[in-house]
Amino acid sequence: FWRNTEDKDVGRFLKLFTELPLAEIARLEALQGAQINDAKRILATEATALLHGREAAEKAAQAAANVFAGNATADLPTVEIAAADVGTGIGVLTLFVKAGLQTSASEARRSIAGNALRFNDELIEDVSLIIAPEQLSTGTLKLSVGKKKHVLVKGI
Repeated sequence: FWRNTEDKDVGRFLKLFTELPLAEIARLEALQGAQINDAKRILATEATALLHGREAAEKAAQAAANVFAGNATADLPTVEIAAADVGTGIGVLTLFVKAGLQTSASEARRSIAGNALRFNDELIEDVSLIIAPEQLSTGTLKLSVGKKKHVLVKGI
């Protein structure tokens, strides 16, 4: 959320949602262009630290950095899917709904049409794709919506 903040709102949000000194906020507020992303990273870390503590904020910052760099990590949220729910295979639309990344199969179908869903970093183009039970039982799968929402799925 904080990383998607409008550039013009960064200074105001730093004042409202962090305990940074006003001089530091003024410096960050003055950043322009690509440098404003540094201010957004600081905003995200500091706001998260206020709510969840410094350790959780640093862990979240590292997980975000890894995801943006294209590296799946154990720090991503994990969803467990029971073997009974998989049966002889589970449709990709259902899997995204069970993982909590989509609210319905219709939403997942629209996201596929918009090139927004990925399975293990591969673009999903077929709405009828079936994930075999072996794929879930042999390891962890990564589901992604766009560039910023990621979940690891484990079969149990």
